Amino acid sequence: MRNISKSGITNNMKTVGLLGLLGGGMVAIGSALGGSGGATIAFVLALVVVGGSYWFSDTLAVKASGAKPVESGQLEWLQHDLAELSQRAGIPVPRLFISPSPQPNAFATGRNERKAVVAVTVGLLEVLDRREVRGVVAHELGHIKHRDILIGSVAAAIATGISYIANMAMWFGAFGGGDDEDRPNPIALLLLSILAPIGAMIIQATISRAREYEADRAGGEISGDPTALADALAKIETYVKRVPMAVNPAQATAYIINPFTGRQVRFASLFQTHPPTAERIARLHAM
Repeated sequence: MRNISKSGITNNMKTVGLLGLLGGGMVAIGSALGGSGGATIAFVLALVVVGGSYWFSDTLAVKASGAKPVESGQLEWLQHDLAELSQRAGIPVPRLFISPSPQPNAFATGRNERKAVVAVTVGLLEVLDRREVRGVVAHELGHIKHRDILIGSVAAAIATGISYIANMAMWFGAFGGGDDEDRPNPIALLLLSILAPIGAMIIQATISRAREYEADRAGGEISGDPTALADALAKIETYVKRVPMAVNPAQATAYIINPFTGRQVRFASLFQTHPPTAERIARLHAM
């Protein structure tokens, strides 16, 4: 068994801490609005949203990408590599899908190892050579092995729940009944409705970046060729900036490189769902 690196332990601890912060924030907001009853409602809402997004994660992601299953006899070389790498990773072979998008990219999804899906785009197979595709597939298997689909679903669902509760807080402050003395401070509610969703998004993005580093490390170990993944990331980022992809922004965190890379957004570094590609490549070469 391979030892987990110091950076791997740090990223895992960071993920656990940030997930706890997200969940605690959601319950705290509910408690501030409705006492223990509000906290309970927030907790139940979190369970419902998390459960739904996690259970249907594979269906939602595949449909959003327009991907179709690779049938027996199609892309035999890729199916062979997927089976070999899955054996090296010690997990069941995921279902293989292909998306018609010309942008080179890939993602993994599914609620557990036995329901997992690895999807690649047509553009990925056209731009990368076989060695680089193996590196990308190994990266996606790293996500599956480390249950990152579950972690990402939980983070996204809780962040969505926080936004929903914050919006409800704003509505409650504007239209809620009761005496003025009992009604929460409208300025405080306004700040809550603005800052809570932003804070949740920043934490969610931080979790996503930590999991990408871990999947890179795992992918390098699974394939035994970290530089193949490094070369693939360099090529993918170059093409992603030039070739658009029609994808729901909510699904962007699933891809090996954010499909919207290159778009200029103010304060983008706070909301980046993926680490800088140059840093990812440097870490892979260091392996």
